[in-house]
Amino acid sequence: MEIGSVKQFFKGKTILVTGATGILGKIFVEKILRVQPEVKKIYLLLRASNHYSAEERMYDEIIGKELFKVLKANLGGNFGSFISEKITAISGDVSEENLGIKEENLRKEMMEEIDIILNSAATTKFDERFDVAMRTNTMGAFHVLNFAKNCSNLKILVHVSTAYVCGESEGLILEEPLRMGQTLKEFSELDIEYEKKLIKEKLNELKAEYANEGIITSKMRSFGIERANEHGWPNTYVFTKAMGEMLVGHMKENLPVVILRPTIITSTYKEPFPGWVEGARIIESLTVAFGKGKLKCFLGDIEAVVDVIPADMVINAIMVAMVANSNKPCDMIYHVGSSVRNPLRYIKFTEYGRRYFTEKPWIDKNGNPIKIGTFKVLDSVDSFQRYIFIYYLLPLKVLKLVNAICCQRFQKLYLELNRKIQRGLGLVGLYKPYLFFKGVFDDINTEKLRMAAMQGEVEMDLFYFDPKMIDWDDYAMTINIPSTVKYIFK
Repeated sequence: MEIGSVKQFFKGKTILVTGATGILGKIFVEKILRVQPEVKKIYLLLRASNHYSAEERMYDEIIGKELFKVLKANLGGNFGSFISEKITAISGDVSEENLGIKEENLRKEMMEEIDIILNSAATTKFDERFDVAMRTNTMGAFHVLNFAKNCSNLKILVHVSTAYVCGESEGLILEEPLRMGQTLKEFSELDIEYEKKLIKEKLNELKAEYANEGIITSKMRSFGIERANEHGWPNTYVFTKAMGEMLVGHMKENLPVVILRPTIITSTYKEPFPGWVEGARIIESLTVAFGKGKLKCFLGDIEAVVDVIPADMVINAIMVAMVANSNKPCDMIYHVGSSVRNPLRYIKFTEYGRRYFTEKPWIDKNGNPIKIGTFKVLDSVDSFQRYIFIYYLLPLKVLKLVNAICCQRFQKLYLELNRKIQRGLGLVGLYKPYLFFKGVFDDINTEKLRMAAMQGEVEMDLFYFDPKMIDWDDYAMTINIPSTVKYIFK
């Protein structure tokens, strides 16, 4: 594998990006514009009613973010004209045929010009409505692939998936494709068309019952989890992402395709500056709970490896993979994570949180520093259920009795406590598979890519993605936790 200059590869190229409002899409766009300003054009496919709404979303949700401050500083007064010249916002939707692009002339122009496609469009909610997740994560992948097949000059399509399409597998998880119809349970078969049929029937059933939108959403969320569990996946997100991979792998024909599976994405390591992050994922959610003194117990294996990887390293791996696999009929799969080469365990993560918030406590709305107390480690679901019963359900039962005797005086308190318990139980159900995860992700393909990049002409100072370079102590204490406080705490 010979890899030339990454910067030179993107010179004069036309790129289509889906999912540009997501963390990876934003970072990719910023990186391209900053390191290769001679890129020809970047099309951003955005859900919007028309071109003007798409442009408004582009400026509000992408270009206007702090992420672009380095590029703005570099270009000064030319920033606006540069963006207008290089980026075109397109109104469309991956869940529709032809990506929802209505103008035939525009579609034809794009199909003639596009060299590279990055499909990072996804809904990442673990309990998303089954119909919504199917449209975006599964059929969205299919529609992007079909669009790519009509691009006469296409050099590479990168489809961003997730390492957790493996479900709750244990041990060393290989960079292997998912075959069409594969399930994670014995004696079961997966038929994507049948799943689509079930979705349609369920929606028709709910409409026949005159269910309101709230009930439909709730039922379709539960239905998604039910169908995922039926085939061995823990939630709707990874189930629909797995089906998306199956369609891409099965129907790609001779198209040059790369499937990239990142693990848990965290704040940037170095570029465009350390610590940029957007949205609370597993790690950030735990940090918020810890810093605000709300983490009373930790359900999980404290010694388990938590596979995290900074977002800029994911993007660098994507860009190098584009260069390495362009113009080659391929279906390479890359795991981008840290669990094999530089593992981080939950116990270290909790130590970082305790140290940081002891030294720099979060100040509440009344101006008082929040003290970090001890939290109980619960290493099984049974121990968690006992904990919930003693500390929450038993007081709730007492409160319910008192409330009945005292003529509803404590009703508000009872309802609030009940809401918190139900929300907590729901979150536990969603996150439990990852807090007890027993697998590590083999990255031999990614390591070969790194070695080829180092031996080739790749600018490794700009396109670094080796997890071994991360000092977790320094990253957590000076980059990740401070950035979570800055961007996510409220």
